[in-house]
Order: sequence, then structure tokens, then C-alpha cells
Amino acid sequence: MARWLRHFWPAPLGIDGRERLRFIVGAMVGVLFTAWLSRWWAGGGSSGPWMVASLGASAVLVFGMPSSPLAQPWPVLGGSTLSALVGGLCAALIPDPVLAGAVAVGLAIALMVPLRCLHPPGGAMALYVVLTAGDGWHLAAFPILFNVLVLLVAAVVYNGLTGRRYPHPQRVAARTDVAQGAFTASDVDAALAHYNQVLDVSRADLEGLLHLAGRAAFQRTLGEVRCSDIMSRPPLAVEARVSLKEAWALMRAEQIKALPVVDAQRLVVGIVTVADFMRLANLDVHEGLGQRLRTLVMGRGGQPQSVGEIMSHPVQVARVAQHAMDLVPLFSQGGHHHIPIVDGEEHLVGVITQTDLVRTLATAVQGREGVPTALKADA
Repeated sequence: MARWLRHFWPAPLGIDGRERLRFIVGAMVGVLFTAWLSRWWAGGGSSGPWMVASLGASAVLVFGMPSSPLAQPWPVLGGSTLSALVGGLCAALIPDPVLAGAVAVGLAIALMVPLRCLHPPGGAMALYVVLTAGDGWHLAAFPILFNVLVLLVAAVVYNGLTGRRYPHPQRVAARTDVAQGAFTASDVDAALAHYNQVLDVSRADLEGLLHLAGRAAFQRTLGEVRCSDIMSRPPLAVEARVSLKEAWALMRAEQIKALPVVDAQRLVVGIVTVADFMRLANLDVHEGLGQRLRTLVMGRGGQPQSVGEIMSHPVQVARVAQHAMDLVPLFSQGGHHHIPIVDGEEHLVGVITQTDLVRTLATAVQGREGVPTALKADA
């Protein structure tokens, strides 16, 4: 029972004091401008209504939640005016105001949903016309339509001046650059279809929030991993004058596929990889690959003799304090397989391979593998 009762206590609104002030001032200015202009339009001697109370609810939406689907110009305008017309029709056809009010609200909702103009104050507009027992057609034109138009003009100007987009885009173009494993626009649509409830947030904003949440989770689990945390050390390296035979023997003995090339001060000047040996092996000679590599490393007339003659340079390096995730584009798009890591003085201090990075990613994913299950159970 206590847990059920706690559901009645709402969570705090996630806005700061500045946004709260923007919201309050906007609603006050919008209602003031609408009321002043509507009273002037009606004339001082007019005995009829010149403003409807439900416009205050519309002001809460258009100034406080300008990105909401329920607060966009068409729902505000179409939902309010259409509901007023429905209320006038029900008042004219149903003598009992109790029944007429209920039918008017239900029918207004039934029309607003397929016409994509669902606006909560619209239900109040329908009920207002029934209870006033006035001419629904004239009330729909004034004060309702007039009030709404003035409020929308104020909302467009005020939201724009205070840094809020209004009207707010409700859909975005389909994402075509979604990484493997990330959710797509169709996944969001499937989740919304499963949820099957009206959300007071646009589909575009919901997708954007999900991407931000995923990025934050990714940053939390992997974003603080530095190159120093995953690099291999001490790094094996050779100088440019080392013979190919020595370099090849070292790579075979240590079972590695690349060697950074450094000078006497341990500054990285290049890198030599198995691919460099393979590239310079004479592929036109009709003998085995092993024999061709032996011919290259043992030396032959006209063949390179030292590492400096076949190494790749300049070489891509990374800083020891750099985020490891900064290396992902280098491995995935830059074609690199080994990245030498240097300190603040450019001295070689380690090497990171694709295997090192994949191992780190796998560890992080295993640490989060329970998340989908929890989400699934929550759903």
C-alpha cells in the first residue's frame, strides 16, 4: 500500500531555475498580450465573453513545453477550434447539458487523434461551449479562434527570443550511419508501438534522448579509459639501422606483427610490420612464400638491407594520457593495426593494437550485459 501511495507523489521537473523563470514569464506575457488584445477587439461595451479560461492551460503547454507534440501550432489551433465546433453541435442536438458535455468531450478527442491535433485544453473548449449554452459557431470564431491565434503569435516570438525552437520539428530524417549494435529509427518505432500510449514528447526528441543516454553510458563505461591503461609495455622497438634479419627474428620470437622504429632518443620515426616484409617480397619468383621472405631478410643484391629502408613513415602515434576511444576511428577507418604510444616528450612508452582495444570493449560489454535483461523485464 505504501509503495502504491508513493506513486501519487510526482518526480521533480528536470529544469533549472533559469528555465523555470523563462516558463513563468512566457506564460504571463502570452496571457497578458492575448487578454489585452482580445478585450480591445471585443470593445469596451461588449457583454459577451472575450477570453476563455482554458487558454491558461494552452499557455502552460506552448511556453513551458514548446517541444511537446501537444503544444505545436496545429494541435493548439486545430484542437481548440475543432473542439469548440463539436461542443456547439452537441449543445444544439442534445438537450441535456450533462449528456451533451460528455459526448462533446469524447467526440472532440475522437476527431483530434486522427487529425493529429490532440490538445488537452481542446476538451475544455468543447465542454465550455456546452456549458455556456451559447452559439458554438460564433464562440469558435471569437473568442476561441482569436485567443488561440494571438497566443500562438506570442509563443512563436517569445520562444524564439529565449532560445527555444517553436514550432518544434517532430520528425527527423532516418539515420543511415548507425554503428553496429546501436539502435535504429525502426527500433524506436517498434518500441513506441509496443508502448502504445500517448507520449508528451516528440518522436524526434525521444530518439535524440535515447542517443544521448547511450552516449553517456558509453562514456561512463569506456570514456575514461586512457591509452596508458591498455597499452603493451615495455614496448619492443628497433632502430632504423637494424638489419631486416634481426627485425624479422625479433618479430618471430615475440610473435608480434609490428615494431616501432625509434632513434637514439626513443623518438618514433616509423614502424615496420609484417605487411612491409610481404610487400617487398619478390612475388614474381616461382618459389614458396617462406623462401621469398628468407631471401628478403638474408639479403640479396639490390634488396633492402635495413629496417629504415622498408619502414612506413611518418607514423600515427597517440599520447599516453589520450582517451583510448579516440583510437577507434584510427583502427576502424584509418587502416591502422598498431599505434605507438608516446609520452609528453614524444618518447615511445607503449603500443596499442587492435586486439588490445577489442579486449577492452569486450570487457566493458560483458560488464553491461545485464542491462538489456533489466530493461526487458521493466517493459
